[in-house]
Amino acid sequence: MSTLLGTTLSGRYRLEKRIGAGGMSTVYLALDETLQRHVAIKMLNREVASDSDQLERFRREARAVAQLSHPHVVGVIDAGEDEQRPYIVFEYVEGETLKDRIRRLGRLPIPEAVAYAIEIARALGTAHARHIVHRDVKPQNVMIDDEGTAKVTDFGIARTLEEDGLTADGRVLGTTDYVSPEQALGHHVTGQSDLYSLGVVLYEMLTGEVPFKGENQVAVAMKHVREEMPDVSTKRPEVSAALASIVDTATSKQPEDRYADDQELIADLEDVLAIETARAGGASGEVTSVLRTLPARARRRLPFLIMHRGLVVPLAAALLAVVIGVGIWLVLRSHRGGVTSGGGSHHPSAHKHGQPVSLCSSCVAAYNPFGKGGVGQNNNTAALAIDGDPTTGWQTEHYYSGLGKPGVGLYVQAAPGTTATRLHLDTNTPGFAVKVYGTNTVPNPTSFATSNWGKPLGSVSSVSSSQSIPLHRPDARYSYYLVWITRLPANQQSASINELTLYN
Repeated sequence: MSTLLGTTLSGRYRLEKRIGAGGMSTVYLALDETLQRHVAIKMLNREVASDSDQLERFRREARAVAQLSHPHVVGVIDAGEDEQRPYIVFEYVEGETLKDRIRRLGRLPIPEAVAYAIEIARALGTAHARHIVHRDVKPQNVMIDDEGTAKVTDFGIARTLEEDGLTADGRVLGTTDYVSPEQALGHHVTGQSDLYSLGVVLYEMLTGEVPFKGENQVAVAMKHVREEMPDVSTKRPEVSAALASIVDTATSKQPEDRYADDQELIADLEDVLAIETARAGGASGEVTSVLRTLPARARRRLPFLIMHRGLVVPLAAALLAVVIGVGIWLVLRSHRGGVTSGGGSHHPSAHKHGQPVSLCSSCVAAYNPFGKGGVGQNNNTAALAIDGDPTTGWQTEHYYSGLGKPGVGLYVQAAPGTTATRLHLDTNTPGFAVKVYGTNTVPNPTSFATSNWGKPLGSVSSVSSSQSIPLHRPDARYSYYLVWITRLPANQQSASINELTLYN
């Protein structure tokens, strides 16, 4: 294929350099001699151009991406054939792939990783709105241009949900390091499959490595089907519980446990970007650009000075003037005998967590909707989980071969319309996995599905002995909060909750 260098396709595109190659196609840097600009040409390799299925897939890529117009999608400019060699003309993006950036830097700064995840999710959202599923979301298919912006490319195996697929059932397309369980099994693929892959990409941006490794691609694919995702906060402890929960939700094995759509994921990512930027004390690079696009809901979480940097100097001057004025006033008051000494106590846990939500001693119940008849486990000891004594607690029944069901847990009943921002657990059996839910409907003792729990408010894949869990929707009001245990601690047959505390 290198002999094509220097040739001109369709009398317009002169091939100057090969910049990428795969088993199906080769990508060239080319000069558009009509408009005198550089473009990227993706040309189907001659040895596969005679395969009608491959040829149709290649043409379908051009049709699919030509429908998309989005700042975070590499756009299609033209398509054609030259001497029976099909090609697609893309905008040329100078920069590096996200994979190259991860290889070069290792773990990305947390706000930057979240900002790129937002940009990728917005690009996928545009595709999904047109019923186009990418099916190969990976950092190799994300370009980072010279200004730091992420652009999704290579819809080479994308297809619309209305089209009959060109692949037989059971055949996996896509890179298995990022493949969703349903795609690995050859099952029906939807936009939620792309969101799973994006969750894996986010994990890699945060940790610098993919979650699963194996002897071959099939072994890796089966790990996506069978094994729990590693805990991102174990690999990188500074990752917040809120961000870890996003990774956990996006990469849930069952599609119904993932984000329902792109907008749900984007909303949580936007909130977390604001939180992480505030924690970092500032922003730079692409994070700054993404912050400008956040909705008012998320921007409210940012400190004022981060969003209004131009006002820092005048505000500092004004603050200094106020401090001087107060100092003078205090001196004058002290000379007049007007200042008295005194102090006050401040509860350290209230400063850290907020104020505890008051719960009555009977406002707690074990919850076992997947048990026989929905009978709660050890309900007679449930009140020990909110008695203020961490030496006592509630415990699940013993399971000798794993939990064997979707979950079991404990819920508390707060005053109607309680707003909680955080839930704290104390346990003497650390290592179990939990999700936290909220509802205003009285929990159905025999059915989890009809209790209107909705999406998890927070989750932790491995609870510590003293675990604080931020809740994603701090403005929402609920009457019932559920701690839902989905996995027991390693090598243990039960889990305990010694204390459960809600904070508003």
